[in-house]
Amino acid sequence: MLIGSGLAQASGLVAANLAATITVTELPGPGAQIFGLIRQGGPFAHEKDGMVFGNRERLLPAEKRGYYREYTVASANSRDRGARRIVCGGPATAPDVCYYSNDHYASFRRIVP
Repeated sequence: MLIGSGLAQASGLVAANLAATITVTELPGPGAQIFGLIRQGGPFAHEKDGMVFGNRERLLPAEKRGYYREYTVASANSRDRGARRIVCGGPATAPDVCYYSNDHYASFRRIVP
């Protein structure tokens, strides 16, 4: 019973997390530019951009490993990659879906046209 409740609860978290959306033009900073670069295949400023995103937080819909890739949305005055990311699922230059996180994967908003 606890296992089933845990799965239902986790599924509910995924659904609630992905209910929020953001348009490409609403992406902060260079987010829209990064979104365009994803569709062009780069070039990207950070070595880790385009690497597999493991979805360890399980906030995105479950998919096979390798489905999701992550990209950095630079933050002003940040010495490192900062907390903002775009995570896309599907083919690298023609993703099925993309999500934006401004809090290093604690939450996501689906990017819509």
